[in-house]
Amino acid sequence: MHRVLNDLKIMILTNLWIVPVVGVIVWALFQFVPPPPQMSASMATGTPTGAYQQFAERLKEELAKEGFELKLVPTSGSRDNLERLLATNPQVEIALVQSGLERQLTAAQQRQLESLGAIYQEPLWLFYRRDVELDRIADLLPLRVGLGGDGSGTRAASDAILGANAIAPEQYPDTWQSVGGGKAARALMAGELDAAFFVGPAENALVQQLAANPNIVLAHFRRAAAYEARLPFFNRVEVGEGLLDLASNAPDRDIVTLAPVATLVVNDEFNPGLVPLFLEATREVMRKGTLLDAAGTFPSAEPRTFDLHKDARHYYDKGLPILQRYVPFRIASLADRYIILLIPLIVVMIPLLKAVGPLYQWRIRARIYRWYKYLREIDRKLHAGSLPDELDSEIARLEHLEDELASVEVPLSYSNQLYELHLHVRYVIERLRELQQRGITK
Repeated sequence: MHRVLNDLKIMILTNLWIVPVVGVIVWALFQFVPPPPQMSASMATGTPTGAYQQFAERLKEELAKEGFELKLVPTSGSRDNLERLLATNPQVEIALVQSGLERQLTAAQQRQLESLGAIYQEPLWLFYRRDVELDRIADLLPLRVGLGGDGSGTRAASDAILGANAIAPEQYPDTWQSVGGGKAARALMAGELDAAFFVGPAENALVQQLAANPNIVLAHFRRAAAYEARLPFFNRVEVGEGLLDLASNAPDRDIVTLAPVATLVVNDEFNPGLVPLFLEATREVMRKGTLLDAAGTFPSAEPRTFDLHKDARHYYDKGLPILQRYVPFRIASLADRYIILLIPLIVVMIPLLKAVGPLYQWRIRARIYRWYKYLREIDRKLHAGSLPDELDSEIARLEHLEDELASVEVPLSYSNQLYELHLHVRYVIERLRELQQRGITK
């Protein structure tokens, strides 16, 4: 046991140089591998009672199951969300944005943002009072119309529809108002507005309330295909009879409307490692679909608004990373990081470990072979004939060497070389004594 421990000690001491080398390599790798993502992020949503806020609340619940904290930041809507993402020191990393709003940004601003995909359709609803004649968008000109709040997604959508009909903002009548949401709905039901635009999913409480009102009618976009061709961020959506409210049979006929999509948009502050976590949580939220979206339709890589994030593209093509399919996100993200570290470390360690054996052999043999240097010096002196005057001192040195060799410890596999050295030392001593005897007899 003592010999085994001694062999192990020799092995460790011989290869201690590996420890600082590995330490330096690991430190260098950590400088290039991104840190694991923080388990929190801030998300810009929308008005407190809006559809964006409702979706964000459900997303927050799903993420909490993985121990992730999503902080919700209420805003005035899509436009406000974009401005917060593009701020110099953004306080949010992700936001819900209505498709089409990207057209209002410069090319440089668009390059600062990326999409994680479409989340759900949010149709544009044009409600008007039953006593109003409305066949085409131009019929709105003499009416009192709610266009949606300034900076809202509703206002962006209504402006796009009006613009496609050659009605520019400077041509808007004084009777058209920048009002939307609950305020516009109340004004419409009270007769203070003749028509109003709204954007939101079919399940939205405000949409349901207006659809169920017997004095309110939902507009049918007969030319939806033409709008879709000119405004590619709109999709043609069919709304069947009674879809919004079966009790009141709203709408009372099959109609067609237009729908942008709600998209998840991120800025440079968003950690790419969170992309599959957010998309998988979104898929859980949208698993059952909506009144207009079939189950499993969203999230989706299409339609495109901003450039699709490369990790989102990988998710849509391949699904979740392998580890995240079987273990919690926190563990999987750490494991992924260490695997990235492990691969180059293994590549570097293979040649280092190959050097361990030769170095160990060199160290052990050096303990033995260094004595042969002295024996070789004696051979040279014998050959040169200079040794007879030093025989006594050389014999004494060799006998002292024998005593030192008795205390030398080497691994069992190298014992034969040590014993050979003993024999060689004894052989040289005997030769010197023979010379000594010859000198005396002479």
